[in-house]
Amino acid sequence: MITAIIIDDEQHCIDRLSFLLEKNFAADISLLGKFKTTETGLKAINDLQPELIFLDVQIDDDKTGFDLLKQIQNINFEVIFTTAFEKYAVQAFKFSAIDYLLKPVDADDLRQAINKLKERISQTSAADKFEVLYHNLKNLSHFSKRICVPIINGFVVVQVSDIIRCESEGNYTTLFIKDKPKLMVAKTLKEFDEMLSEYNFFRVHNSHLINLNYIKTYNKGKGGFVIMTDNSSIEVSTRRKDEFLKKLMAV
Repeated sequence: MITAIIIDDEQHCIDRLSFLLEKNFAADISLLGKFKTTETGLKAINDLQPELIFLDVQIDDDKTGFDLLKQIQNINFEVIFTTAFEKYAVQAFKFSAIDYLLKPVDADDLRQAINKLKERISQTSAADKFEVLYHNLKNLSHFSKRICVPIINGFVVVQVSDIIRCESEGNYTTLFIKDKPKLMVAKTLKEFDEMLSEYNFFRVHNSHLINLNYIKTYNKGKGGFVIMTDNSSIEVSTRRKDEFLKKLMAV
């Protein structure tokens, strides 16, 4: 059983999350306490040593969940953020490999986050993931985005603008990166598609997600194919061709 606490300054949000946890995850999550300020939350972390924190992003008018985390030298617990951030900022959470729940918390979203937590295979340390999240929240432009990706021995931080293409390998994805060795990552291509589609990436095939900025040529055919700057030849599926060409012409 996972021990957890909630840190949130809105009582109705605490009540909603507590209800969902007790109703759906009583056998998995032991809720040790609920706290409404960064000060009481920090004391609870030190005293109770929870394994999981449900942490509000904006706790007080002038304090955030990040302010709380920066006061902790050794982050040895998991965090699921609860946030009302708009979609563009939520991308920062996706890039950092940190779980989040949009308010008001949905039961299915909570179930997915808990299941993901239980099945987590990434060895990326919490501190490193938070560092990437801090960076991405401060630098929301396309060219400053970084993504924290899990590998066998730990993690690698990759600049999004350096990714040429992503290729599916079942439940894994191989990243082809400008001027660097390729990386095999324990994430599906679908996950990368969801993270990168708004940053000039397009899934031209079930097995291929490409950065449109790195296309050298497009060759016509039933679906056709593209030649990338790394000289790879990538097939464009017939059903994605029209949408791809429309997207390419807009670049």
